[in-house]
Amino acid sequence: QVQLVESGGGLVQPGGSLGLSCAASGSNFVINVMGWYRQVPGKERELVATITSGGSTNYADSVKGRFTISRHNAKNTVYLQMNSLKPEDTAVYYCNVAVLLPIQARGHIWGQGTQVTVSS
Repeated sequence: QVQLVESGGGLVQPGGSLGLSCAASGSNFVINVMGWYRQVPGKERELVATITSGGSTNYADSVKGRFTISRHNAKNTVYLQMNSLKPEDTAVYYCNVAVLLPIQARGHIWGQGTQVTVSS
């Protein structure tokens, strides 16, 4: 069983910065891709950024150049550093992790979500 705990959300002014973290915990598990998604009320959840265990990253065009995803494999933690924030970045941000082992738990799991609000 793998659990995800997110932290770091909050209120920030346009142009400001915010850092999110998501830690996976449990016993005897192996994870691969980790990522961040966000969702606005009334819209589908959308990809923000992903990162493989080897460090290969992928970003949505809307955040490219402003957000940076990283991970610390030994800590099973993924981070999202958000700079130059815009009001349109306001959303609930969800951590997502691909679980490889145990086999019974293979699939994607989600964090609880953390609110990011960019406003004056």
